[in-house]
Amino acid sequence: MAHPYVVTISSEKGGVGKTTLATNLAIYLKALNEELPVTLLSFDNHFTVDRMFRIGRTQGRGDVVDLMNGRAAEEIIEIGQYGVQFIPSSKSLQQIRDRIKNSDVLARVLAASALEGIVIIDTRPDLDVYTQNALFAADRVIVPVKDAPSLENCRNLYDFFDSQQLSRRSLRILPCLVDTRIRFDGPFKDTYQLLKGYAINRGYRCMEGFVAKSPKVESLSTNPEGKIYPVLTHGRGTDVHVQFTHLARQIYLEVIEEPERRLGQVQREEEQAVSCRSDAFVARRLRLESDCPLCGKQLVEAQGIVAAGYYWETSDQALCGYLDDECFSEAVFRHFYRSKREIGTTDPLRELFRESAQRSYFVLHRGASTVNFHRQQLAFYRFDEEGLEVSCKIIDLKDLESPPGGAKQGLTALLARTLIEDDGLLGDRFLLIRRVGSDLPEEILYDDLHQPFLGAAVRIASQLP
Repeated sequence: MAHPYVVTISSEKGGVGKTTLATNLAIYLKALNEELPVTLLSFDNHFTVDRMFRIGRTQGRGDVVDLMNGRAAEEIIEIGQYGVQFIPSSKSLQQIRDRIKNSDVLARVLAASALEGIVIIDTRPDLDVYTQNALFAADRVIVPVKDAPSLENCRNLYDFFDSQQLSRRSLRILPCLVDTRIRFDGPFKDTYQLLKGYAINRGYRCMEGFVAKSPKVESLSTNPEGKIYPVLTHGRGTDVHVQFTHLARQIYLEVIEEPERRLGQVQREEEQAVSCRSDAFVARRLRLESDCPLCGKQLVEAQGIVAAGYYWETSDQALCGYLDDECFSEAVFRHFYRSKREIGTTDPLRELFRESAQRSYFVLHRGASTVNFHRQQLAFYRFDEEGLEVSCKIIDLKDLESPPGGAKQGLTALLARTLIEDDGLLGDRFLLIRRVGSDLPEEILYDDLHQPFLGAAVRIASQLP
């Protein structure tokens, strides 16, 4: 199935005709080819799209907020007037704005949808996260300008494309609301030629033609019925009708002649990223130590990770594995808190420790003394989720107690396996430990959690002696 061709109408300057351009372009494109699916959506909150296209007073099945939350576009589109499909606008965009962190959210949703044909996106006069998403998804960005200030604002759109490593080729300037009665002396005879000349001088590409200022067109949204009429049906006698026809043909030819779609590229990049994340997970999974260094219990099996409470990794990423929940708590309290719990009893302090561990990183690292093994110190740090130190307890290595029975287990075994070098001393690297969920302990091996884990390691390393 072919992805739709996405046209975004964008300008940081208000009053340049973005919504008039978006709504009428949709109608003219549909008139050029009745079989062509044309879908319109708006991130502005004036509801012009809904007022112009909705048939009857029935409430839709969703809106643009649902779309940004990942709901399939085909589930919420409505068939509107003139055969144009539209996704209803929403008053709640501002409420979810801070939850949208990336500019690729809309592109990924549209790439996964069953939409075809052309999608036209109307934006706010603001380079906010919604406009950024509309720009990121676009095959063609039309930037309406009506004067020098609106042309100057184009620089921010170009800067955004550069920051996202997107090709500027999709950006096109379109002079709009041009007063054709104004004439100038010199090389630029009218406002259209002046704006186009300024745009070209700045390295901007332009659409062919312009959209004129027309009292007749401006009156189409002001009438006793409160309706919004399109130029195609109520402005055929104007120059704007001819200009919109020409503009729609330009876009239609682009759709026919350009088989490559921006959303197809986004989908391929997403598939590659998923593949890379999967490969990274498998590589980390293969590196895991199979047993708990504290007690020797096998935690990593072919079927998955069992009974693991904590994930550990050396700061040089050479070794990694899991720790048994009970073993780790016992080692921490025995050696750093000097607490000896009798078998069969509960300790509220340990339960509190386990609960707070979900919001912490733990670090084992050498202390200040490095003369020889017997005088070395071992530091046990706790850091918060931002990588800031919360507490630190230090013991002498020579004071480490062996677990009951004298077996080479517990903290001594963990250090010997991870931090103690061939010369018997604690080296420069440290051990970073993070609590994992009992339902899916391998989740920390996925990029979404492992990258923050590595980021915390970098922040913590800068604070250690």
